[in-house]
Amino acid sequence: MNEGNISIRLMKSEDFDSVVQVDEKVLQVSRPEYYQMKFEMLFQSESYLPTSLVAEKEDGTVVGFVIGSLYVGEYGIFQEAATLDTIGVDPYYQKMGVGEKLINEFIDHLRKLDVQKIYTLVDWDDIRLINFFSENHFKPSQTINLERRL
Repeated sequence: MNEGNISIRLMKSEDFDSVVQVDEKVLQVSRPEYYQMKFEMLFQSESYLPTSLVAEKEDGTVVGFVIGSLYVGEYGIFQEAATLDTIGVDPYYQKMGVGEKLINEFIDHLRKLDVQKIYTLVDWDDIRLINFFSENHFKPSQTINLERRL
């Protein structure tokens, strides 16, 4: 499998089933409700700017995705930060550069929108994901994520 055979494009609402399938392959659990909420925010919000991407083979099969958020602020001024909410690569295509290609395209796209920072959250115990983000030049931020269990 050659990384060159994978192209990156903006996510469309028609990608819903493919995104759910990739996510299920990664997590071994189906989360259509989670993606229904994400896709509603992505494609039905008037203030949303497209930033989410999919990786697809030449035949159109989606093998990875990244979902991010960037909203227009007051008076049409862009926020300087975006969030990377979810990333997934079909396990068969992991370790082939697909995730890195998605991240790089995501970053290039955000740079064109004058974004200065990207935030994401990673579970402290998810070493594979922490390593992936570290390899792609993410580092701990100066912001502390706080939680309170109820």
